[in-house]
Amino acid sequence: MQPELNDARWLAAAARLASRGRPLSRPNPAVGCVLVKDGRVVGRGWTREGGRPHAEAAALDHAGESARDATAYVTLEPCAHRSPRGPACTDRLIEAGVARVVVGVEDPDPRTAGEGLARLKSAGIATTLLPIPEAETSLAGYLTRATKGRPHVTLKLATSLDGCIALADGQSQWITGATARAHVHSRRALADAILVGGGTWRADKPRLDVRLPGLEDRSLQRVLLTRGIPPDGVKVINAPSQIDRLDGVQYVYVEGGAQVSASFIAEDLVDRIELYRAPIMIGSGKHALGDIGLASLDRAHGRWTLVEQRQLGSDTYQAYSRTC
Repeated sequence: MQPELNDARWLAAAARLASRGRPLSRPNPAVGCVLVKDGRVVGRGWTREGGRPHAEAAALDHAGESARDATAYVTLEPCAHRSPRGPACTDRLIEAGVARVVVGVEDPDPRTAGEGLARLKSAGIATTLLPIPEAETSLAGYLTRATKGRPHVTLKLATSLDGCIALADGQSQWITGATARAHVHSRRALADAILVGGGTWRADKPRLDVRLPGLEDRSLQRVLLTRGIPPDGVKVINAPSQIDRLDGVQYVYVEGGAQVSASFIAEDLVDRIELYRAPIMIGSGKHALGDIGLASLDRAHGRWTLVEQRQLGSDTYQAYSRTC
């Protein structure tokens, strides 16, 4: 296997590990690290609850003396700044005697921002910056916060084949089957906050929690898009653009309804769409989206790319990432 392809494979493995840190690592990014020597994993780690230990520290602790002369594959550039909570990861890697560090994303944090890689090079450690989609995707919330000043937004839609989310009288339980609904809860478990509109809150009284065995303690911040009075324990915003006020939130999971979904799309705030489609027809029901301000079909094309697709029982799941 070509060296770069081999590097990409190990870096993708580190990105998969990183998902274990979401969302417990908040407000720190969920990072993954794999230590490899002679083609064998000798250490692995991901950012732990509350942000410490960092992925590199966890992997080095796992590897022990085996870390010497290993290659460290890290999704995000190792931090270069010291903290009261622990030493910089660049220092830990240098002290451990790793031979090489391969990084998926340069850290936009000005306290590191290239300094981590520079210090590793100065210590005689070979470094490679290898941007791969898996690493960037694993850090989507952190990078969106850094570049756009807001959380990463996933819009979830559950529809019939003809694009309806409910009967004309509002009945919507259930469009999709049990397998798809369980998958939705697994996706909620990766978010920091879950958002619905005031109409959905009043009509459905949703719990907005995670109901999967072993994940019941995943406590999402509940957010309402409304101008009404906030219920106890629920954050209220008056416009989609105010998601930038959700402190410590990197990932927002929007569950609609139609007007809320449309408003986020109209304001160009959706980064990922997760569509669950049931093999049923509803006809004159309630459609998934309201007006999004689209003036011509030309502007509708080229905005979304299919990145994932699977069958969930009788339902189909598709995920789309924005391309522009």
